[in-house]
Amino acid sequence: MAVLLDSLAQGFKGDASQRAALDEALRDGLPGARSEAWKYTSLRALERRSFASVESVPEIGIELLADIPAPRMVFVNGRYSPVLSATTHLPQGISLRLLSEVLTKGEETARFLGRRFEQTDEVFARLNAALASEGVWLRVEAGVSSDTPLHLVFIGAEDGTDRAWHLRNLLELREDASLSLVEHHLGAGTHAHLINTLTQVHLADGAKLTHARLQQESTRATSLLRTDAVLGSDAGYHRVDLELGSSLSRHELNVRLQGDNAQVVANGVLLADGKRHVDTRLGIEHAARDTRCELTWRGLGTGRGRAVFHGGILIHAGADGSDAMLSNKNLLLSEDAEIDTQPVLEIHADEVKAAHGATVGQLDANALFYLRSRGLPEAQAQQLLTAAFCREPLSVLEDERITASLLAGLDGALANAGVS
Repeated sequence: MAVLLDSLAQGFKGDASQRAALDEALRDGLPGARSEAWKYTSLRALERRSFASVESVPEIGIELLADIPAPRMVFVNGRYSPVLSATTHLPQGISLRLLSEVLTKGEETARFLGRRFEQTDEVFARLNAALASEGVWLRVEAGVSSDTPLHLVFIGAEDGTDRAWHLRNLLELREDASLSLVEHHLGAGTHAHLINTLTQVHLADGAKLTHARLQQESTRATSLLRTDAVLGSDAGYHRVDLELGSSLSRHELNVRLQGDNAQVVANGVLLADGKRHVDTRLGIEHAARDTRCELTWRGLGTGRGRAVFHGGILIHAGADGSDAMLSNKNLLLSEDAEIDTQPVLEIHADEVKAAHGATVGQLDANALFYLRSRGLPEAQAQQLLTAAFCREPLSVLEDERITASLLAGLDGALANAGVS
């Protein structure tokens, strides 16, 4: 058994069904290079590491949250922090609960936590199903709409030991509800913890969710996230992911357009600087008529960083009228950086519109020449073009407050990487 899996199993405290999920993970082990889903992301270094469970939570200064307004729900090393949170003035019809509370009361856990993961390469989803004991349960009642963004803050903090925790989140919007949500993943200190998160998103008919995620974890951390979303008829899911931190960062975003006229717009930026490894996998399923997906992703490789992108779109038989667009453009700013991109389009319906494209290259020479001819030094011209390239996916956001928050994080990360 891998050292990693053995150490994680030591923290098991679940029931029989969770034990079954853990046994499956231990039996099949970590996926290797022969697994298509992990072909470009090696786990050999991670499997030799050992992590302890979280025992206590270090104190975090409120100044870390100076730019994150209420309402906010804050977790430190996987534990809820009532001191740092501010949820007393939630709009009526919006409820936030802790997974630990739901587990204690035994409410609806079979529907939420009872899901089985059958594929052998879903090892971290299985571990989450077995070991998660905390997370967020967000529900927006039918017809409720809020103009104030809700913030979920997840902080990894140094405490002298490499820790691991597993969070399970459920975001549920009922019929015709709408909400804006911002996730902040922050690092306090240069910790090397492992964070394994599984988030389920359920959007009922007509529901609208704007979902921004800013990942700025410690450059030594391992961040593993899986998001599974199901959209009903006329539902809309707009999201932006900025992958700016962690030593190893992997996000699997799976969206099933279950109802007619459902649409998802999922954009993002992958920053692979230093020796960081950033891996994003999209799996979009068109399972109903007149559904739409628009995916705009930008990758940046510098130093000895490596970015991996897989954009998978599946249009099922009978999903006529579907419209699918994927664009993945990448900049290589270093000879030692590497970017792997794999757009995949699988169509089983007749009347559809679908297009995908992926490029890996350098800054546009004509644009660079134009800026230099206007008197800009070469370094400044390169910085302007790089910043504009990375900002493009953020244009989908309509809330200026969310856009400003993400831009500040993006610009700071680019400056730290020496490319802006």
